[in-house]
Amino acid sequence: MDTRPGWDDYFMDIAGLVASRSTCMRRQVGCVFVKDRRILSTGYNGAPSGVAHCSETGCRRQQEGIPSGERTELCRGVHAEQNAIIQGARHGVVLQGATVYATTQPCSICTKMLINAGVEEIIFEGDFPDDMSLQLLKEAGVFCHKHAKKKAGRKKVANEG
Repeated sequence: MDTRPGWDDYFMDIAGLVASRSTCMRRQVGCVFVKDRRILSTGYNGAPSGVAHCSETGCRRQQEGIPSGERTELCRGVHAEQNAIIQGARHGVVLQGATVYATTQPCSICTKMLINAGVEEIIFEGDFPDDMSLQLLKEAGVFCHKHAKKKAGRKKVANEG
């Protein structure tokens, strides 16, 4: 019997790798849309294409001492979930019915977009100070839960295909 990660661990690991491309100075976030155990789209947070990264311009929110989760409109970056939705749209990929794996709980703006995109489930690792997003997901009937951090090593998975 092989030892390998379960599907949630596998896709969450991929979301972590996607996050490594982030250009945000405050929080690196990765997002993966999955359906039928296939990756549909990925996204990480950072400045829009063709625009200087925050590492070059500095972070206005950081410079002004704005706490995490507040005044997000001042951020020049696009959130990971938004970039994954945009990537899907650019390439004609239907995201309805997908499961989202995100390294951080989505903010309320991303949550509204995920609900309207027809996402069925959101699995996240890190917390984000936005109770409204969790309330919206519950109201919309989108299953959302925090991924249990895996223990060191790999677990055995039998007959998972």
